[in-house]
Amino acid sequence: MAITEKGILNRLYFVAACMFLFAVGVSVKLLDIQFVDGEYYKQLAEERTYRNFKIPSNRGNLYDSNGSLLATSIPKYDIRFDAVTVSDKNFQENIGPLSKELAAMLGNSASYYAQKLRTARANKQRYLLITRGLGYSEFLKLKQFPMFNLGTYKGGMIVEQRTVREHPLGKMGERTVGYERQDDQGYFTRVGLEGAYSSFLRGTDGRRLKQKIAKGQWKPISDNNEVEPKDGYDVISTIDVNIQDIAHHALLKQLEKYKADHGSVVVMETKTGEIKAISNLGRTSKGTYYEKLNYAVGELHEPGSTFKLMAMVAALDHKVVDTGDIVATGNGRLPIRGRMVRDSKHGGYGDISVARAFEVSSNVGTVKIIYDNYKDQPQKFIDKLNSMHLNEPLGLDIKGEGVPDIPQPGDKKWSGLSLPWMAYGYGSIQMTPLQTLTFYNAIANNGEMVKPRFIKEVKEWDKTIQKFEKEVIDPAICSPETLSKVQEMLKNVVERGTAKSLYSPNFSMAGKTGTAQTEYWMDDWASNRRYISSFVGYFPAENPKYTSIVVIHKPDNRVGYYGADVSGPVFKRIAQKIYTDTPIEDELESIEVENEVIEDDFEKYYTKIQNEKIIMPDVIGMPAMDAISLLENLGLEVKFHGKGKVKAQSVSAGQKIKNNQQVNLHLS
Repeated sequence: MAITEKGILNRLYFVAACMFLFAVGVSVKLLDIQFVDGEYYKQLAEERTYRNFKIPSNRGNLYDSNGSLLATSIPKYDIRFDAVTVSDKNFQENIGPLSKELAAMLGNSASYYAQKLRTARANKQRYLLITRGLGYSEFLKLKQFPMFNLGTYKGGMIVEQRTVREHPLGKMGERTVGYERQDDQGYFTRVGLEGAYSSFLRGTDGRRLKQKIAKGQWKPISDNNEVEPKDGYDVISTIDVNIQDIAHHALLKQLEKYKADHGSVVVMETKTGEIKAISNLGRTSKGTYYEKLNYAVGELHEPGSTFKLMAMVAALDHKVVDTGDIVATGNGRLPIRGRMVRDSKHGGYGDISVARAFEVSSNVGTVKIIYDNYKDQPQKFIDKLNSMHLNEPLGLDIKGEGVPDIPQPGDKKWSGLSLPWMAYGYGSIQMTPLQTLTFYNAIANNGEMVKPRFIKEVKEWDKTIQKFEKEVIDPAICSPETLSKVQEMLKNVVERGTAKSLYSPNFSMAGKTGTAQTEYWMDDWASNRRYISSFVGYFPAENPKYTSIVVIHKPDNRVGYYGADVSGPVFKRIAQKIYTDTPIEDELESIEVENEVIEDDFEKYYTKIQNEKIIMPDVIGMPAMDAISLLENLGLEVKFHGKGKVKAQSVSAGQKIKNNQQVNLHLS
């Protein structure tokens, strides 16, 4: 079929129209890109070529209470080489000397580095790794190497700085020092002091502009940063590295001896609540121990017999018993609602006082005291425990504190056995070691309960940014009368009770042992009994300076499991070492003692000195110390032989004497 001239023209018109519309569309898009989305596409292009990278700020230093470093930021430098930007002349002149310097600093041979650099040059590599992790002094030295000393462009040296967090204590106190980490999604994990006070330590990040060169690699545009990072503040903690060292090694020694699963120890300054040491050690599959979890802060467990103090304070404060009252413990077995309460002593303790029941940690005695007096009004007992803040978390800055659990009447957990079981630390009571310690510290601190504190102040160089003072939870958790009685009982626990093996005549301690069954609901408990051994107390007993708790989980019961045997020695070792290193000083109001006879003798003595300053006095028959004192006050140099009273003197009485003249005394 023939195509007419008109048909050809129509097709040409159609094609022309399409081309016109296409041209209009392109023009519109160009105008849109230029005037509407121009900035967006310009920015997108620049971002694909240039990008601002974050420069992490140096975290502030974390110190102990005496200024020793617990954590610090160390700059590390990664060195790379741009083999393209260096001119042929500079490359050929400096490759030999540079290779020799690199060999001397980094190892390998000079020929190794020469070949590496030449290959990078031939392959036009712009991001060749030279070395990682240089320290600051090494970095300064490397900057002066041939070719590298020409700078970024002429010398091809690329420097990337990063910050590494160092812990001078190493593994000791690792969970307490802690860390702050950020994952790929931007979520932070904050642990220990580093995590708790990260807002002070973190600082403000800087920015550095880099250019994309190839294969996702970015090269800094210059040696300078667009925004300089601002370092974080320094944090001064309450930790004392000397006490931390003592606590860590004392705990480690006992864990190894008893092949325990894990354990923790805390040392608190009684008056202020400052935590001076906290160590948490868990067992590995190889039988070694490391800072695995912060058990002292986060691990909840039934406290066992250490809770008897709380029960006793409630009973004494309500005056339902007194320390001298007699409680019949019988043969050490007490059936209650189909269950049996047992004492550790075979045959029981018979009739003993309330105070003695506490000292020997009689389960039967404690249960009878609480159950007989509160079975008809259990809420009264629970209300007293609640009023002493035992059902409240401490509100620590360190993350992960366990929430205590004191069963309440009406709860699903409450049963007819709850009250008697709670009396000696069971019955679903849950507390952390630090919460138990805080209560005992209140007893040591004459009733004032203070919040455990891990930080003293925040500083920027020598300037104090913020100070942290003592926080009082409760100025008086019980009456002064109750306080005096339980303080005496805690002292007697060490002197004649369950912890008498810890007693030392050289320094006084007060405290309470605890031996609690754990995992007793497991089917294999009868054949594999597990215990939690603990000791909590303070020292010296009369004027406490430190309060401490030691909790050891699942010691090998073939070696031992009682609190006095397993945890008690750790407490004693810490107390003994602190006494040795920092002896407690007694403050005396006055050293002057008035005595009429002494005063009269002194007046005669002083008069004799004044009247006989120019002549030698007669000291024959005088006690040696009196004679020596008299003559030395006259300016004489005294030599003596023998002991007792003066038998003869080398300078006769009545002779004139000179200053610094020597006189010999013969004593008998």
